[in-house]
Amino acid sequence: MKPSFMVAAPTSGSGKTTVARGLMALLTQKGYKVQPFKCGPDYIDTKFHEAVCGRPSINLDTFMATPQHVSDLFRRYSQDADACVVEGMMGLFDGYDRDRGSSAEIARVLGIPVVLVVDARSAAYSMAALLSGFVHFRPDVHIAGVLYNKVGSERHRQMLQQVSDDLQVECFGMLPKTVELEQGSRYLGLDFSETKETGTLVPLIEEHVRWKRLLAL
Repeated sequence: MKPSFMVAAPTSGSGKTTVARGLMALLTQKGYKVQPFKCGPDYIDTKFHEAVCGRPSINLDTFMATPQHVSDLFRRYSQDADACVVEGMMGLFDGYDRDRGSSAEIARVLGIPVVLVVDARSAAYSMAALLSGFVHFRPDVHIAGVLYNKVGSERHRQMLQQVSDDLQVECFGMLPKTVELEQGSRYLGLDFSETKETGTLVPLIEEHVRWKRLLAL
């Protein structure tokens, strides 16, 4: 099976859109044919995906479509791709009825691993409780590991690494707290109108994220 994974988060605003778009752009620049997908009916993020990947981004939504149709869409559009990156929506388990229609349900339907992006700016070892809850909440949803966002210092990085080591949850990287990763918000999405953002985001993703490991999931 070709490399496929979902970028999701415990809550909205954790940085999953920035990370997903940065990974798509990085892999595309490395010469991979990246097929982007977006959970839910969002029509803004898909346009940004298409801009960086050069391929239409496909919505995957188990509220308006059957699980079989979602699987068929994923299979059809990923056929000639080298890698597939699915951006989640809201919090991982947030659906229209408990976790029905959620990103977690789509990951389960597709059988792909989840990379959990967490906002670590105001916590250290408390991340252990949060991650343990997400990893063990639904055994049929495979959370492959974590990517810490908004890491404030080397000491903070060491404390977060201890969380991953103690829980035996793989760490795929730690993104620093920096203005280059902060995006202005706008109605229904993040404001990526400034093209210079990609130029600063991609080097940060390449430096701080184990992107080759993600391709081995």
